[in-house]
Amino acid sequence: MGTVSPIAIGVALGVLLLFIASGIRVIREFERGVVLRLGTYTKNPKGPGLVFIIPGIDRMYKVDLRVVARDVPPQDVITRDNVSVKVNAVIYFRVVNPDKAILNVENYLFATSQYAQTTLRAILGQVELDDLLSARDRINQQLQEVIDRHTDPWGVKVTSVELKHVDLPTEMQRAMARQAEAERYRRAKVIAAEGEQQASAKLAEAAQTIGTAPGAMTLRYLQTLQEIAVENNSTTLFPIPIDLLQGMQNALGLPQVKLSAPSESTAATTAEPGTDPA
Repeated sequence: MGTVSPIAIGVALGVLLLFIASGIRVIREFERGVVLRLGTYTKNPKGPGLVFIIPGIDRMYKVDLRVVARDVPPQDVITRDNVSVKVNAVIYFRVVNPDKAILNVENYLFATSQYAQTTLRAILGQVELDDLLSARDRINQQLQEVIDRHTDPWGVKVTSVELKHVDLPTEMQRAMARQAEAERYRRAKVIAAEGEQQASAKLAEAAQTIGTAPGAMTLRYLQTLQEIAVENNSTTLFPIPIDLLQGMQNALGLPQVKLSAPSESTAATTAEPGTDPA
């Protein structure tokens, strides 16, 4: 038998090394590999780390497990109260079953994005404009539940759906601006009325308190007269209680003057600017 030449051995080893090297794959931490052997799924996704496949027999598909954020293009939506708006959103999802994402759907990224668009139009068509503007959290939750339920057979978990922008027609914007202005005017009137009510209640309470104290009204008269005298008015007419005038006559030793109109409780006196009000 002839000996095998070193060249043939070297070529064989080189081919074997190339064959082995061509079957080595590196799976990163956030990836998994789905291997099909002669078109048949081999069970259990591969990775992370070094993975060996048989070249020419095995074929591996890498699936990214990280959260994917995709924009949902603006959609023309007619709300339940017949208002035409344009709405766009963003959807967040990730793959939880790599084998289903490869075996059950051709392109899970495209399929999830398309289903999000159709679901957005269907759900928003069932709500009114006021709810669309004020109840976004509830609508986002409803969108997330519907899309996630449909993408579950694909091994895709929808974590969140967020409405980004609602584009209203110009006529609707003007109508809403007028409505907001009317609402602010109504609130201002209500607040002013409540203030008047509270002020009147306080005035009634003060009048009741003053009425129970005989000297309180006299002190209030004197305080008000002092404030008016500072304004340098030419002539000020101010009511003075009769009891106060009689008390002053007694204090100064003046003869008692019998005042007419005993049925009335007050008299009028004239105070010139810069003079003593008494």
